[in-house]
Amino acid sequence: MNNGKICVSVCAETADEMIAKINQAEEFADLIEVRFDCVERSEIANLRYQLSDLERRVPLLATFRADDQGGHGNKTFADRKEFWRSVQREFWGVDLEEDVFDTSEGWDNRIISQHDFDGVPSDLTSIYERLSASDAEIVKLAVTADDITDGISVWKLLEQAKVEKKQIIPIAMGDAGKWTRILGLAYGAFLTYASLGTGGETAPGQVTAKDLVEVYRAKELDEDTQVFGVLGEPIAQSMSPYMHNPAFAERGLNAVFVSFLVKNIDEFVRRMVKPESREVEFNFGGFSVTMPHKQSIIKHLDTLDATAKAIGAVNTVKITDGKLTGYNTDAHGFITPLKAKFGEVRDTRIAVFGAGGAARACVYALKEEGAEVTVFARDKQKGRAFADEFDVGFIEFPNESKETKGSLSDFDILVDTTPLGMKGDRENDSLFNADQLDGLKFVYDLVTKASDTPILREAHSIGIPTLGGLEMLIAQGAKQFEIWTGTPAPVELMRNSLVARMPE
Repeated sequence: MNNGKICVSVCAETADEMIAKINQAEEFADLIEVRFDCVERSEIANLRYQLSDLERRVPLLATFRADDQGGHGNKTFADRKEFWRSVQREFWGVDLEEDVFDTSEGWDNRIISQHDFDGVPSDLTSIYERLSASDAEIVKLAVTADDITDGISVWKLLEQAKVEKKQIIPIAMGDAGKWTRILGLAYGAFLTYASLGTGGETAPGQVTAKDLVEVYRAKELDEDTQVFGVLGEPIAQSMSPYMHNPAFAERGLNAVFVSFLVKNIDEFVRRMVKPESREVEFNFGGFSVTMPHKQSIIKHLDTLDATAKAIGAVNTVKITDGKLTGYNTDAHGFITPLKAKFGEVRDTRIAVFGAGGAARACVYALKEEGAEVTVFARDKQKGRAFADEFDVGFIEFPNESKETKGSLSDFDILVDTTPLGMKGDRENDSLFNADQLDGLKFVYDLVTKASDTPILREAHSIGIPTLGGLEMLIAQGAKQFEIWTGTPAPVELMRNSLVARMPE
């Protein structure tokens, strides 16, 4: 448990809409930030009147942000100055930039803030010291992170502020900085900002207030909390937090699972993980590892288990006394639901499309079960080397999938490990159409969706049984949970929590 506050930031153009959002925000908020810069000029007086009449259950924080500081509506300096001069002590607190801070003398709970939407200023410590020298009660600094390590410099200000007995709100904006919003309260941040709902963010990377409270349990975390997370790029689409966090809560563990946008795995391990070189202190318990780091992380590990060594890819890391051990639960996650739905695969002819880390786990698991495997890949050199390594067949996959039609008749099962069907530019693409799939006994697509991917829809249309990546995600995640915690995973809870949050 910590002493921080969750501040829900609300933005609306009209007074009535703003009042409605304030009422909604009260369910999860300790504070509500009213963004007056969002409000139409003609509506500001009306909003202030309605607020004065509002029965408040949650204190209000007034903000009138400048355009270059993330403000809305093209308000001028004169607009902002006039607003602050007219505001009395009608709010719990106020958030002001340096250029209007002189209007706040005598007010309570003043936040002096600065935002950088271009990156991380090289003189961030100097900026903090300048703002801290004001008589503001709280300093807020928000920078923009492109990679997880971009948030280190603003995060380290927490320690400086603690020594100086100052209140601070350090934020790294964007997907790469979400960890600062989720973990900030545990390490002494005065508050963390949250959105009212998805799509209602007032700054890049805000997490919904509901998720901060119910999924991440942000107000229950402390410096002893074990921190786990998924490392990858991109990472915004990861559903793993909605699977692991409910499991931690159900088992009564002081642990949290966070998505970490990691572009440079070498810098992340050096600056945030390894005891001898890290610049921040987290109680890291381990990681889930996804694209593109399943192989590149291996050089940073102290030991590998036999399965990960044989596959040559790691999707799970456990940290014990500063030592990193790599595992691969993808193989278990892949084969367990396949055998449950299809049955034994010994001597079954299986075509695996793709030659990445996931494909390696699939081929390894299938070989262990005695299946006859052929790898299809567009990159002939990479695909051939992969197939030779695992002693399986190889067929170059042509750019036009119709040229492969005849070859599918030689197989019983098709396994698609490619990104086709994943949310993004190729979401509606399929390796094959129904005619090309005809004759197969089973189609397994590793893309994780609650609904069918294009290739699964094609298979269903002609009566071919299928399996989607959701079942693999659950099975491998349950195995990860057991590795990290040493206790059985609450599998059905993990499944239900995941499915409840997955988009169609």
